[in-house]
This record gives sequence, C-alpha cells and structure tokens, in this order.
Amino acid sequence: MRRFYEKVGVTEAPDGFMIALDGRAMKTPGKDTLLLPTAALAEAVADEWQAQGEQIDAKAMPITRLANTTIDRVAPRFELVASEISGFAATDMLCYRADDPPELAVQQKTVWDPYLMWAVDRFSAPLKTATGIMPVAQEEASLVAFGAEVRACTPFELTALSEFTNGFGSLVLALAYMDGYAAFEPIWQASLLDQMFQEGLWGEDLEAKEKRDILLNELGAARLFLSCLPSKITGKQP
Repeated sequence: MRRFYEKVGVTEAPDGFMIALDGRAMKTPGKDTLLLPTAALAEAVADEWQAQGEQIDAKAMPITRLANTTIDRVAPRFELVASEISGFAATDMLCYRADDPPELAVQQKTVWDPYLMWAVDRFSAPLKTATGIMPVAQEEASLVAFGAEVRACTPFELTALSEFTNGFGSLVLALAYMDGYAAFEPIWQASLLDQMFQEGLWGEDLEAKEKRDILLNELGAARLFLSCLPSKITGKQP
C-alpha cells in the first residue's frame, strides 16, 4: 500500500490517546478507534507510521500490530484469551524434565527450579515436575491461582503476556519476566535450555537459529509494548 498521509500526530482524548494521520483519527483493521492507554504507547505507534516510506510496510510496525490485536481481538474475547494463556500452567515446559543425559537433568534443575519456587512464593501455586512426556496432573488450586493472575491483567497487558508465554513456551517464565523477578536475558536463555544443550552436543542448527532470531525480534517488540503500559506489573526489566 502506498503511503496516503503526510503528517502523523498524537492527540489526547478523554479516555486515552489517539493517532492522527493528517488530522484524522486512525482506526484499527476492525474499524474501532485506535485508542491507547498512554502517551508513550501512542508515540511508539506514531513513530512507526512516521518512519514509513512511500510504501507502507506492515511488518515494520510491530507495536501497531500489538495495539490493533488488543483492541480488535483480545479485549472483545478477553475470557477466551485468558483461558488459553492460563492453560499453559497445566503443561508448563518447566515441569517436564529429562532423566537422560544426566547433565541436562542437572541443568534443568539448576536453571528452572528457582522459577518454580518463585511461583510458590509469589502466587502460592506449586507445580509438580516429572520426567518424560506423560502429562502431570497439577493441583487445581495452583491452576486457579495462575488463572487469577492472568485475569488480573488489562487487555493490553494480556496481549503482552500472550506474546511472552508463547515466545518462552512457559507461563511461569512469562509471568516471572513481567512481574520483574528476573531480567529478559536469563529468562530467554532458560526458555532455550533444552535446545541449546542439544546444539552443544551436535552443533548449531541453522534453521533453528533463524527461527530464534525471528522470535527474539518479536519479543523485543513485546518488551517495548509492555514498557509503554501503565501496568501494575513491574517487569520493565532490561
């Protein structure tokens, strides 16, 4: 699509901030007004639109995508999205451990156990661990506690949480980041523990590395998106 506007601005509204293209309020793909909760988020979206050249490249506007997703898909389907994210607790990656090779089992215990203990301290939500791939039946009280934390998010926070949960493959790691328990880099490395262990044995997988690089860029956008929110969640970690 060719660029159809010259000026991009941010205007304050009674309930938030809007983006104006040549003085006209921007709409989401679902035709709702793009109303954002903070000036910082509005400025981040405006910067993406201002940076466009003669052709509009939607892939170069990840913050706009996340904002649109929140308004068009997350807010109207809040309970469904919250249920999907909460479901990760029942099969969280951190709960499934290797028994062979022993070196991997030790690494998993050393790196992953502190996050599970944090969840106990923070949410009173212990999760059981087991070796192998057979499902582990988690305590209902723990699943309810995780669900309550997810549902305490605003729609914009829930969008960020969804990005981190899917990106890390773990609700525990996503909440640990967003709650400020640990910085991004150690959590990112914890999410890759199994993958990197295998590559240490057999050599780098170029296809897997390409996928990691793409995912890392997507999570970078989610981090910026989160940092612009007026959140009760404190995870503005470096």
